[in-house]
This record gives sequence, C-alpha cells and structure tokens, in this order.
Amino acid sequence: MNKILIITHTKDNFSIEKVTEYIDKNGCEVIRFDVDLYPLKNKLTTSFQDGKWSTTLETPEAKHRLDDIAAIWYRRAYNIGEGLREELEPKFFGAAMGEIRNTLFGFLESVDAYSLGKPSIYRRLDSKEEQLKIAEKIGLKIPESCLTNNADEARQFILKHKNVVAKMQTGFAIYEDGVENVVFTNVVSEDKLEELDSLLYCPMQFQKMIEKKKELRVTVVGRDVYAFEIDSQQSEDAKIDWRKDGVNLIDKWVQTELPKDIEDKVLELLDVYHVDYGALDIIVSPDDEYYFIEINAAGEFFWLDNLTEGNLISKSIADVLCDKAPRRDNMVLM
Repeated sequence: MNKILIITHTKDNFSIEKVTEYIDKNGCEVIRFDVDLYPLKNKLTTSFQDGKWSTTLETPEAKHRLDDIAAIWYRRAYNIGEGLREELEPKFFGAAMGEIRNTLFGFLESVDAYSLGKPSIYRRLDSKEEQLKIAEKIGLKIPESCLTNNADEARQFILKHKNVVAKMQTGFAIYEDGVENVVFTNVVSEDKLEELDSLLYCPMQFQKMIEKKKELRVTVVGRDVYAFEIDSQQSEDAKIDWRKDGVNLIDKWVQTELPKDIEDKVLELLDVYHVDYGALDIIVSPDDEYYFIEINAAGEFFWLDNLTEGNLISKSIADVLCDKAPRRDNMVLM
C-alpha cells in the first residue's frame, strides 16, 4: 500500500480529514506529521548505513518508515517546536529552533518522492514581484504596480494614478495590547502623502486600483481548475479587500468558469513554477477584463471546497497525491 505523508499541525482544519478520506478510497495509507509536536513529541531520524538511506518518524502513537513513502503533501508548518521555549534556557532557544527547522526542512527538500508543495517552493512564491513579472510575460493582465521604500517614488506613482491601493507583500498581523490587527489592503489618498516617509523603514507594494465587477478565487490542483466568484462590492467593508468581511461573505461565493484563454494562462503559470497547487486572486473589471493579483502557494481552499458537490478540491488533491491524476513530477532524482 502506497504511503502518503501529510505535513500539518494539530490545529489544522477539517480539510485534512476530507483529503485523508479520499486517499483511503484510493487505496493509499496516510501518515500524519504534526510539526507543532516536533521535536518534543515527534522524533525524526534519517541515517545512512550499510549503503542505504532510512528515515523514521516516531509519534506518540506509532513508528513509521518514511524512506519508502510515495508522496508528500506539504500543507502547513505552523508552530514548529511548540512548548520548547518553556523547556530550554533562553540562550539556547534560538539556536535549537534553527537546528529544528533546518533538520525538518532539509528532510522535506531531500525526500526522493513526489511532493505537493515544498518549503523552497513556498519561499519562491513569496516573491510578489516575480509573480507579477511572470504573469505579465505569459499574457495575464496585471495592475500598474510599484514596489518601493522610496517615499518620493511612491508619491509620484500615487499622483499619476490617483486611485491607488497599498498592500504588504507578506501576510501578517500587528499585536497591540493583546489585540490582533491584520494588515489588509487599503486605499492611499493624496492627503496621506506625507505619511509615506515611513517607507524608509519598510517597503510596500502600491497598485492602481482596479474597479471591481467581481472577485475570483481560483484554486488549481494539477490540471483541475476550480473558480469561484464573489460580488465583494455588496459589502462596504469588503470593497477594497474582501477579507475584511470574509466571515459574512463566506456563503456568498458561487462556483463559476474561467474563459478558456484565462484558464490556459493560469495553468501555464503553474507550469512555469512547476507546482501542482495554487490559489489565485483575480479581479474582473466592469469591462470583463481579468486582472491577476497574486498566487498563494498554500492558500486556503476548504470554505470553497464545501461549495462543491462531494468536496471535489479535496478529491483532486488526493488523486494527485496518489498518482491517479496528471501532475508535474518533481522528485529529487528522476
């Protein structure tokens, strides 16, 4: 029986169970590696002895051989080393975490099996600049953009395009007095130009604001494309960034289809990156022009999966992992 290794954490959502259910139906076995239990509860060992490599994962429940797995789903790597800070003296914590991450990610990069996602792939797709350049090169429309820490350049861009949004290139939140403040996309008005001097300390991405007829979330698994649309303009809070009112809009998404030329370009984008999973954000203008905004290497999909009959996105993920659907092979040694 082929073994599929899922890299996740104990607080991940129900998508793991649904994909596992389809993997079971495909006649494969799932091994779950919760990285927040590593290293205090999960033990990972790789060795080369007598001319052979072997890797074992020991969890509180069982001991698993990993050197003969058929595929990996690198889903999430949240809260690695949870609880370790309380176990070590502060002076040792940083060094230990460095070794823990290097060992875990080194294992994931070197496994000679198909991998749906890798740490190195996630790092590459963190570059919004590369995404935009590739998308534009293959023929997708992108907004006029400026990435800078130069306040004067930002001011010139804003004055030229008038309606401009500012966004960060990474997803994060700022915590103040115990309150989480997520940094969303926001409009930059001309009366805020003087505040741009703070760019000296932190670059930002500016884009000409695209008027929205609708917004799309497009999840691609292998060659399967699942497109959903939302009229984000129905909510005042969601007009600039639908995530601001994401909870109230969660049941307003509708499955749709991409025009054939847009779908072909979306698949070409994944071909360029040589990945089998991506969650794309696309804006459709009132003139029915499609603007690529970004691709997320591990973007969430489960709230949309629930809108399909039989959780088809989960099924596609399981089929790709079990080699029952077309995929872009990426083994270390071909």
